Amino acid sequence: MDHSKAATVRTPEAPREPEPTEPKPATPPAEKPLDEWAKVRELALHQLDRFVSLEPKVLRGDDTDAIHDMRVASRRLQQVLDLLYPPPPSDEIRGLRRKIRRARRALSNVRNCDVLIQRVESSRRRRRAARRDTWTAVEHFLVERRAEHFERALRKLSKVNLAVFYINFKRFLAPAESNTRAQDGLPHHAQTLALSQSLGPDEFYQRIAESLEKLRRAFCSQVELAERDPRAPVVHGVRIAAKRLRYLIEVFEEFKVAGSAEALAWLRGLQEHLGDWHDFEVLEELMIEMVARPAFLRDHLELALGVEKLILKNRGTKQQFLGRYFQMLREPEGPRRLNDWVDYVLASPSAAFAKAGA
Repeated sequence: MDHSKAATVRTPEAPREPEPTEPKPATPPAEKPLDEWAKVRELALHQLDRFVSLEPKVLRGDDTDAIHDMRVASRRLQQVLDLLYPPPPSDEIRGLRRKIRRARRALSNVRNCDVLIQRVESSRRRRRAARRDTWTAVEHFLVERRAEHFERALRKLSKVNLAVFYINFKRFLAPAESNTRAQDGLPHHAQTLALSQSLGPDEFYQRIAESLEKLRRAFCSQVELAERDPRAPVVHGVRIAAKRLRYLIEVFEEFKVAGSAEALAWLRGLQEHLGDWHDFEVLEELMIEMVARPAFLRDHLELALGVEKLILKNRGTKQQFLGRYFQMLREPEGPRRLNDWVDYVLASPSAAFAKAGA
């Protein structure tokens, strides 16, 4: 037997059963696309919670930061509300907006006095004895005025009734599934919120772009008007327009849209100069009110003359801050960067947000 040949003969192997394979891991679901409306609603809820939560601290009367923070939260809340419900708003939304504005305005004079008391106190500590007495008298007057304004603010805030306001506002911001469970008990416009369902991303991009264009146009118009007519009410209009534009751009920053942080930084710098100018503008008005009282002039004529000298001196300081504001506008880099960023967003809002989410 030829063993060499026999060695080459192989018994056919039975076909192998396929090895048991481990189940393949399920393909992870694609990330859920960003729900822009839900994000804006979250921002609104955050500002609503902050706005109302500050009321107890404000009512104590001695927390100056709480008063400031509540006013800022009111502006941010109002801006997000305007984004969710653009003009013309329903009666219900108009009522909510009115309450936000009333609460902020109720604290306006109190906030002014708080800022001015700090400024006057600082000036009093740095001045020589003769000037120090004058600043002390101004400080006492501001403290008295602050107490009066605070009492009025308490009465106005009680009429706003923030507890009821909070409940009503949350009903307008409830997720759509909550609305469908209790539609019968909701106002008509609360039922139509359903922003994350009835409105898609395209509507979001269109609405936020329209808001940005509108506020940029209002800001630029007010700036141009103030350059031609730099009276206090006109310059103050720039300050308000800058705030509205800034709080809308903060929404872009929450979405991490490229360039929004730089645009905000420039607007904040502009607002700082306008804020300093505004402080001295209000201080001048209050000091004039102080010396204009007949009894004060009769009993403290020499002190009144000292206050008038301070008014004249502070007018120079006020003009310095106003000059710094105009200087910022004349520097081409800042305004150009803001306008270029707005143009970039308006050219394709969806692309700007898509890059932010990448």
